[in-house]
Amino acid sequence: MKLEGIRVLDLSQFLPGPHFTMMMADHGADVIRIEPPDGEPTRNIGVRQANASVWFRNTHRGKKSVVLDLKRVQGVAAFMALAASADVIVEAFRPGVVDRLGIGYDTVSQVNPRIVYVSIAAFGQTGPMVQRPAHDVSIQAETGLVDLNRGKDGQPVLPNMPSADMAASLMAMNGVLMALLRRASTGVGDYIDISMQDSLASWLVNVVGPAFGEDRDMVLATERGFGGAAFYNIYACSDGRFLTLGGSEIKFATNLLTALGRSDLIALCRLPPGPGQLPVREFLRETFASQPLAHWETFLAPLDVCWAPVRTVRQALLSEQIRARGMRVEVTQKGFGGGMVTELGIPIKFRREPGRVDPEIPQLGEHTFPVLQSLGLSAEEVSEASAMPIPPAA
Repeated sequence: MKLEGIRVLDLSQFLPGPHFTMMMADHGADVIRIEPPDGEPTRNIGVRQANASVWFRNTHRGKKSVVLDLKRVQGVAAFMALAASADVIVEAFRPGVVDRLGIGYDTVSQVNPRIVYVSIAAFGQTGPMVQRPAHDVSIQAETGLVDLNRGKDGQPVLPNMPSADMAASLMAMNGVLMALLRRASTGVGDYIDISMQDSLASWLVNVVGPAFGEDRDMVLATERGFGGAAFYNIYACSDGRFLTLGGSEIKFATNLLTALGRSDLIALCRLPPGPGQLPVREFLRETFASQPLAHWETFLAPLDVCWAPVRTVRQALLSEQIRARGMRVEVTQKGFGGGMVTELGIPIKFRREPGRVDPEIPQLGEHTFPVLQSLGLSAEEVSEASAMPIPPAA
C-alpha cells in the first residue's frame, strides 16, 4: 500500500487528527495512537457496536494503542524514543502545550530532522484568538457558517456536520503528504500549522462573492444555494418527504419545465437568483406538493435533471451506490469483542495498491509494552512511562 513504511505518532483526540491518521492507516501507515492513561475520549462517546463506540471504531481502526503519561519524565523520555524513528507526529493540544511538555517540534527535530510534525488547533498557532478553546460549532460560528444555516423562522440553527473538524482533517493530511513528498528529495521534514478556522474558511469560495465583490452580507433568501434559485432548492412532497433540485444550468431547467408543461417559465430561470425566479419556485413548490415522493422518483428518473430525494443517513448508507463504491463495509473483527461490524469504507480508491479496511481497533494501551520494549526499554521503565502495571507475561 502507498504508505507502507511510514510511522505516525498520533497525540490528537476527538476527530480531526484521529480521522486523518486513520486514513493513513487504511493505506498502510503504521499509526501508533499515543493515549493518556484515561484513554481517548471517543472510546466512550455515543452508540456502541461490538464492544466499542462507533465513533472510535471509525477513527481508530488499524492503529496501535500506546499509553504514555506525558506529565511524567519517563513518559516524555519514552515519547522521544519513539519520535526518534517516526516519520509523522500529530498533536492537537492548545498552542504551547507540547513545548511545555518538552515534545514540541523544535525539540523533536533536534533528534529527528526528518520528522513531519503537524499541530492542529482551533485557531492555529498565531493570532489574537490562539488560546481560546473551541470545538467545531464555535469555529463554524466564528467563520460565518452558522449564520448561513437558518431555519424557516430565520434563526440560526446548529450545523449537523462537523465541517470545521473534517476540513482540518483533510488539510492536515494534504500538508503531511506534501511534506513527505518534499522530504524525499531534501531529507528534511517540516512543521505544519493547521487551523480549523483557516481550513473551513478556505471552503467558502462559492459564498464570498458578496463579501469580497460588494462588501456586504448576504441576503440569504435571494442567494443561489440558500433558497433564491428555483433549481437549487428543497421541495416538500405530498407524503411529507422531500426532494432536492441541485443544478441551476438552463438545460436542466428546460428539461424539467418542458416535461411539466411549463416551458413558458424557462426564461425566468435565466434571471439571477431572487425575486425574479419566484414564479418558478412557487410553481415547483405547488407541483411537487401534489404527489408523493415515489411518484416524483418515477417521473424524474428518465429526465436529465439534477435531483435527489432527501434520505436519512441510514437510508443513504443502505443505498446501492454507497455499497457499490465500498463505502459501507461489513467486516469480521477478531479482537475487542469480536463479531461482524459495519464501518465506513475508504474514499480514496487507487487502481494499484488500494487501501484496506482493517477492522481491528486497539484496546487501551494494548501495544504499550511490546512497542516500547522493542525500543530497548525494560518492563519497569515502560510501567513508569505509562502508569500501567506490568502485565504477567511481560
